[in-house]
Amino acid sequence: MIAQLALLAGLGAGPTSLTVAGSAGEIKVPVRLDASGAPVLAAPLLLAALGGAVTLSEGWAEVTVARQPFRFLVGAPFYLFSNKLQTLSGPASVARDTLFLPFQFVAEILPYYLSERYRYDGKAARLEDLARRLPNGIRPGHIVTIDPGHGGVDPGNPGVYFPRGVKEKDVTLQIGLLLREELRRRGIGVRMTRTTDTLIALGDRGGYCTEACDLFVSLHVNSLARRRGYTEVRGFETFFLAEARTEDAARVARMENDAVRFETGREAVGMPGGLDFILKDLQLNEHLRESARAAELVQGGLKGVHTGLDRGVKQAGFMVLTTARRPAILVELGYSTNPQDGRLLTQRASQKAMAAAIADAVVEYLRDYERKLGLAGAGVSR
Repeated sequence: MIAQLALLAGLGAGPTSLTVAGSAGEIKVPVRLDASGAPVLAAPLLLAALGGAVTLSEGWAEVTVARQPFRFLVGAPFYLFSNKLQTLSGPASVARDTLFLPFQFVAEILPYYLSERYRYDGKAARLEDLARRLPNGIRPGHIVTIDPGHGGVDPGNPGVYFPRGVKEKDVTLQIGLLLREELRRRGIGVRMTRTTDTLIALGDRGGYCTEACDLFVSLHVNSLARRRGYTEVRGFETFFLAEARTEDAARVARMENDAVRFETGREAVGMPGGLDFILKDLQLNEHLRESARAAELVQGGLKGVHTGLDRGVKQAGFMVLTTARRPAILVELGYSTNPQDGRLLTQRASQKAMAAAIADAVVEYLRDYERKLGLAGAGVSR
């Protein structure tokens, strides 16, 4: 028995259970010692977690995992795979009408022969199915950065039709936190540039979306200066980084970029490094194509819950997007200078609806992203 426990220690520090991370979620399978002291796993429990099957016939147990058959000679330390007879550290066995498989099957055999599908972590005693998907069809491991615009001494726009005392910075944070909940509910990891009323420099926000991040989403509220009919303008629009094609897109970028004055005490004068220089970066150009796709999906998602005008997907030179070296979008959720949008943006029910719509669009974007990368048998990689 000491020798068998030493084997377990070498495989995973003597675990009392194995965690199988598969399509059914994370399932724990108890590890026990058979009559000879060898570490074994009950085949019915293990295969239920792996979505496999077993048949017993004439002294052999055929175990099928990921459509691959492994044949174990019951009571002897041998198994067949691809018509080759291999040795085992301990035999498959039957006790009380239950087949038990040697622990070596999950710790060594599956990860070796099906390395594109399974990975074993000895320290955690965890077998991961790399092809598993969440119920929404995406793979685990995605991370999205949410950037609630403005904050701290930077109130954003004053919120003409918001309740007394409520500013843009408050609305973006409220919706940002709701979006975090919705994304987590969908199995997506979230990083926040801020979770409280604090100022984060424009140049620092994009840095929260590192190589481990899949998408940067900056949330804002639009507004207009006083002019004839300005309170009648309403609706939502989604931006990605590129030269502005319309004067209105350029206006929105100037308005959001003006927030830099709260950091430096001076007016914003342009893009750090120049937008032309940034757009020449070939990797960033690929991110821009992905950003345009994400913007399209988010805009389409909001169309189903927003009562204002669909103002479309646009491009402009937002400082906050220049530092996000991953796909990045900026969402203008509505106009605080319009009474209908003002109510929509500050009512909890409509805030939740917008957060859910954006989260659903992010899931759809990630599904497209995975298809593009051809992630058919591997985990999320960047």
